[in-house]
Amino acid sequence: MKRLFESAVILLLIATPVLAQPSGLVVTDGWFRSLPGKLPAGGYFNARSNSGAPIVITGAEAPGCASLMLHRSSDKGGMSHMEMVDKVTVPPGGTLSFAPGGYHLMCMNPSLKIGTRVPVDLHLADGSKVVAAFDVRGATGK
Repeated sequence: MKRLFESAVILLLIATPVLAQPSGLVVTDGWFRSLPGKLPAGGYFNARSNSGAPIVITGAEAPGCASLMLHRSSDKGGMSHMEMVDKVTVPPGGTLSFAPGGYHLMCMNPSLKIGTRVPVDLHLADGSKVVAAFDVRGATGK
């Protein structure tokens, strides 16, 4: 019975693309760009704050990623640059997009299967976490 319940919870998580959490953070449109071999996969989503205070994302984890880091791409002096960041702040009542060329998740040593959906835990500065389902897509984003 316990195993049946746990399976039902996992199916519900995977079938639900948007999960609002008590933290006030709503995550939508989550997906990973899976590349060939062991190349890192990028994770993208929209984060919306339904809170009157900033919500700070401090980390992430997901099955299928040996490690999952917060990253930011930028252009410095005409050169594309990518760096790991310790935290990302979603403004009160605002939205922050994690998209190619900007903030994103970097999945190292991925074992993601295109066409599946994986749960991603976003860790917040207040010690809570938000769980959202991310689609796994190919290199073209489809």
